[in-house]
Amino acid sequence: MNGEGLVGGSGVTLALAALVILTVYLAVRIVPQSQKYVVERFGRLRVVLGPGINFIVPYIDRVAHKISILERQLPNAMQDAITADNVLVKVETSVFYRITEPEKTVYRIRDVDAAIATTVAGIVRSEIGKMELDHVQSNRNELVTKIREAVAALVDDWGIEVTRAEILDVNLDEATRAAMLQQLNAERARRAQVTEAEGKKRAVELSAEAELYAAEQKAKARRITADAEAYATSVVAQAIKENGIEAAQYQVALKQVEALTAVGSGPGKQVVIVPAQAIEAFGDAFKMLKGKA
Repeated sequence: MNGEGLVGGSGVTLALAALVILTVYLAVRIVPQSQKYVVERFGRLRVVLGPGINFIVPYIDRVAHKISILERQLPNAMQDAITADNVLVKVETSVFYRITEPEKTVYRIRDVDAAIATTVAGIVRSEIGKMELDHVQSNRNELVTKIREAVAALVDDWGIEVTRAEILDVNLDEATRAAMLQQLNAERARRAQVTEAEGKKRAVELSAEAELYAAEQKAKARRITADAEAYATSVVAQAIKENGIEAAQYQVALKQVEALTAVGSGPGKQVVIVPAQAIEAFGDAFKMLKGKA
């Protein structure tokens, strides 16, 4: 009996020890940094456990959901949309989100990824339908901002934060793409013609400017020559005014000597026939030149 009693007492002790260990195990919950635990009591939400050591009531409370709070990326999706100017486009989108309130996520929505993807597709079609194709292509950042704000407002009730919503690409159907390519080629040809015409115009303008400059320089040279001749004439006139007839005779004699020198220095003209009156005039001129010297 004593042996049986000891055996029975040891069994109870072990059972109690095992119960204590189990109780502690069920009461203590260590939550990783990247997760949150949703705890239920008799099927109803009791508390959401954050990262670290947490305590719950064993056998009554249980961890019903372990939710990752890391940022997630939805698979890239393609949506068909029609712009305000009736152009069919295919829009590729990418969405990043994270769960901020697990109690809302687990009790209000069954498939989070599918719900967000459907919401994004509807918003993309709605926003692109308000814009023309050129506006969609040139104002992609504005479109992304509108989509992100609209998605964030709709998924707030699910305890979700949309961290990023991007439009990766906007593709056109083949017919529209061919028409746009033809228009682009026509625009390039027009610009090339305009550039060529402007080049020819500029060349004509430069040529005209060069001719005008040359004419101005010739006119300036003529004006300088005329000024010099006028100055020389004024000097002669002043000399005549001061010295009388002798100054005039001196100038005539000087011109006669210069003319004779030019005639004598010509090629093949070693013999020069000069009338007698001219010889007398030259003689007088030489005398005057000698006297002036």
